[in-house]
Amino acid sequence: MNNISSIPSSPLLTVNENLRLRSRVLVRSLSGGDPVTVPPPELVRTNEVCFVNKKDVGVACCDDGGKDKGQNGPIGLEPLWDDGYGTQSLGDYIDIAMSMLKSDGGPPRWFCPVACGKPLNDSPVLLYIPGMDGTGAGLVVHEKALGKVFHVQCLNIPSWDRTPLEGLIQIVEDNVMIEHALSGNKPIYMLGESFGGALALAVAARNPTIDLVLILANPATSYERSPLHPLVAFMRTLPDQCYGTFPYITSFLLGDFIKMAMVNNKMDGTNQSPPLVQLMRRIIRHLPLYSALTKIIPKDTLKWRIDLLESTAAYANSRLHAVTAQVLVLASGKDNLIPSKNEAQRLSGVLKHCQMRVYEENGHTILMETGVNVLSAIKTTRMYRRSSKHDILNDFLPPSITDFKTTPMDNWWYRLSMGAAMFSTMEDGKIVRGLAGIPDEGPVLLVGNHMLWGFEAFPFVLQFLREKKVVLHALTHPETFAYNVEDEYLMIPYTDILKLFGAVPVSARNLFRLLSRKSYILLYPGGAREAFHRKGEACKLFWPDKQEFVRMAVKFGATIVPFGVVGEDDISELMIDYDEMKINPLLNRMVNELNKGRKNVR
Repeated sequence: MNNISSIPSSPLLTVNENLRLRSRVLVRSLSGGDPVTVPPPELVRTNEVCFVNKKDVGVACCDDGGKDKGQNGPIGLEPLWDDGYGTQSLGDYIDIAMSMLKSDGGPPRWFCPVACGKPLNDSPVLLYIPGMDGTGAGLVVHEKALGKVFHVQCLNIPSWDRTPLEGLIQIVEDNVMIEHALSGNKPIYMLGESFGGALALAVAARNPTIDLVLILANPATSYERSPLHPLVAFMRTLPDQCYGTFPYITSFLLGDFIKMAMVNNKMDGTNQSPPLVQLMRRIIRHLPLYSALTKIIPKDTLKWRIDLLESTAAYANSRLHAVTAQVLVLASGKDNLIPSKNEAQRLSGVLKHCQMRVYEENGHTILMETGVNVLSAIKTTRMYRRSSKHDILNDFLPPSITDFKTTPMDNWWYRLSMGAAMFSTMEDGKIVRGLAGIPDEGPVLLVGNHMLWGFEAFPFVLQFLREKKVVLHALTHPETFAYNVEDEYLMIPYTDILKLFGAVPVSARNLFRLLSRKSYILLYPGGAREAFHRKGEACKLFWPDKQEFVRMAVKFGATIVPFGVVGEDDISELMIDYDEMKINPLLNRMVNELNKGRKNVR
C-alpha cells in the first residue's frame, strides 16, 4: 500500500505491523514491468486486508503459500462440525464493504477474510472474484465454511479503480501463477460471481495446462441476452442527485431480499422460515442498507463496470472452447437480472467438464441468500480434492451441522412418515432402543436386508450421526451414481444426499480401505435385486452364497453387526412388478430402455 496511514481504524480493519511474509513471492507491477522475486518485505495486514508494502508492486498478496502454509491447521473435521452458516449476513457485508471505501489510490488487491480462520492441513487455494460491487465481501455468508477447507483469497477492486479488462485478467492470472509455482500438485479453485464468473472463465481459457476448478455463481456470460440493457440506458441518463434512488428501483432485480433477510444466526443453520413478525423486523432493519450501495458503487463506477462487464462476457464467450478446467455452475431459477438458468444449461453443453446445480427459488445475489450452501455443492459434485485426482475417501469431508439440519430426511414430516425406531442389543443380551449396543470404536460392519426401494438407509445413516456422531459409509451400487441426462431432475437430489453423507460405490477395494481406516460401514449383500423385489418376495433375502466380506472383516478385526429391517414391506403392496411389466409390450419397452447399458445390475 502506498499510504499505510490511510487505512481506517475500525474493528474490521485493525493494523498488525508485526506480520511478515514467510518466503519469496513472485509479484508484477501494474505498470508493465517484468515479474520479479522479492525477499520477505514488510507486510501490513488488516483484519480484512493484507498488502505488500512496496510502491512498485501491483499484485498484493495476503499469504505467500509457502511450504509451511496450513501445516499448523487442524488435521481433519469431525462429523457435524460447525460451518458457521448464518453467523454473518447482509449487514456484515455492508459493514465490510463500507470499511474498504476510504481511498488510498491503490490498485486491485487480494485479501484474506479473518472469519475464514485457519484451514485444514494441505488445503487448496480458493480465489474469490467478486461481481459488479468489486468489494470482495460477497462470500460473507460462506467464509467460515469455506475457510475450513480452503486458503481463501478475495479480490478487492476499489471503487475508484479503472483497471481495464487486460489488467484484471493479469492480476488474477499472476496470482494463479504464484500458487501454481508454489503448489503445482494441487488444484487452484476460482469462485467467480456474476462478472467474476466471466472473468474466471477468461483466465481459465488462457491457462488450459493449469489444474483449475471453477465455481461460477450466476456467471454474467449471458449479459448480451439479459433484460438489463434498457435499465442501463435509464441509469446513464439519471441525474446524479437522483442516483440514490437507483438501488431501490432495481432492488427486485438484484436478488431475493426476503431470502437475504432469512440468513441469520438465530436460525441455527437451517432453511426453516422464521416467524413472520421476526422476518418483517429483519427486512425493515436491512432496508436502509440499500442506500449504502450508492457509496459502494458510485454512478461513474457503475458506468465503467457495465462497459467492463460487456467486454469481459464477450472475451470469455469467444474462448469457451479453450477451457479445460472442471466447472460447477450454480444458477438461480429466479434471476431477474440475467438468464442464469438457461446460461447454466448452455455452459454445461459447451464446456468439456461442466456440472450444474439449479436453485429454483433464488435470485441473482445467490451467495447472499438462504438455501444455498457453496461448500455442500462442491462436496456433492465431488469436486473437492487436494491433489490432481479426486480420492473418494481421502478427499471426503464429513457433513456439517448445516448439511444435517437441511437434509429433507431430517425434517419432522419425513421422520414422522417413516416412523423409524431402532433397537440394538447390549453385551448382556438386553435389547435397548437406540444404538447403545453398537461399538463406540471401529471398524464396524453393519450387514442387513433392504426393504422396498431401500428407503430405510436414510434414517439409518442419520441416526448414526445424531446418536453416535460418526459417518456410516453406505456401500452403494455404482449404477446409483450413473444416470442419463434426462434423469438428472429426479436423480441429482437423491445422489447428492448419498454423496454428502458418505456413500461409497461398493467394491472390494473400497471395503478394504474403509476397514483399514476403522470406519463404520453399511453393507446390503442383497443389493439392487433385494431393494426391487417382486410380488411375494417381501422380506426375502437375495444374498450370494459366498460372503467374501466376512473374510476381509475378520482380517481387520472388525465387529460385524447383523441387523434386520421390518415394517416397510408390511405397509406397501406392489400393484405391478418386473415380471408383469415384461409381459406388457409397452411397459417392456420402457424397462428395456431403462436398463440399456446397465450390465452389472443383478
